[in-house]
Amino acid sequence: MTDRGTGEGPFGPKASEDEVPSLGGREARRLGGGLSLRSVLPNAITAAALCSGLTGIRFAIIGDWERCLFAIILAGMLDGIDGRIARLLKAQSRFGAELDSLADSLSFGMAPALVLFLWSLQDLPRFGWFASLAFAICCALRLARFNAQIDVDDQPHKSAGFLTGVPAPLGAGLAFLPMYLWIASGEPIFRDPILVAIWVALMAFLMISNLATLSWTSIRPQRSIRLGAIAGAGLVFAALLTEPWWTLAVLSVLYLLLMPYAVFSYAKVRRRRSSEAAVPSEI
Repeated sequence: MTDRGTGEGPFGPKASEDEVPSLGGREARRLGGGLSLRSVLPNAITAAALCSGLTGIRFAIIGDWERCLFAIILAGMLDGIDGRIARLLKAQSRFGAELDSLADSLSFGMAPALVLFLWSLQDLPRFGWFASLAFAICCALRLARFNAQIDVDDQPHKSAGFLTGVPAPLGAGLAFLPMYLWIASGEPIFRDPILVAIWVALMAFLMISNLATLSWTSIRPQRSIRLGAIAGAGLVFAALLTEPWWTLAVLSVLYLLLMPYAVFSYAKVRRRRSSEAAVPSEI
């Protein structure tokens, strides 16, 4: 999730989920003063992400599953750059932040829930629909929690460089793991509605959980491996072009495998902070 916002100003402070809020707030504009071009651009990208996510539903209705997934993945890519462009152009606004949250709820909550229901869960009466509802609701709850805490100074996960739970775009990407495997392998087991329902419910829980998860902005590889990291990123991009579904499946599994590492790392940070806070009292 990449909610955008301002520093201090008439629209209130706002920041992306994986960044520390900036305090240089003269970027807000009066409602009656119109929008400059630099203010329109990031919001237009957000609108494009929304349209892309909802277009995925159209492709799902006609059974074009690959184009459906590509549309929602494109929405995730656009969602990843709109906030950064807004900060680069100094065009953050409360309007953009709220638009981004609404777009995320539709593109990464409602759209995946409907797509997964049309693809598999409709074959499981009652429980399949409840699983889809759970995913959409948990995505909305996650975004609401983020908006409610955006002005809160005491956020232990964020101050330590972690996120709380799985971000909405990543949650949608992880929920599609059975689809990636089904398209890549053609095995009907991955379309089994019971398996898919359990998986979707689990991903819904991870989005609203209080687990510490990795933030990409806090990952800083050592100098000795930076060239290797660049080469690895190029190879991943090439793999996405040649074998997109297997590559997405592998990336999803790797992210899930890194979650225990994030929890363990945050626990170490908490213990270090507790020991540092206890030192003055002992003196």
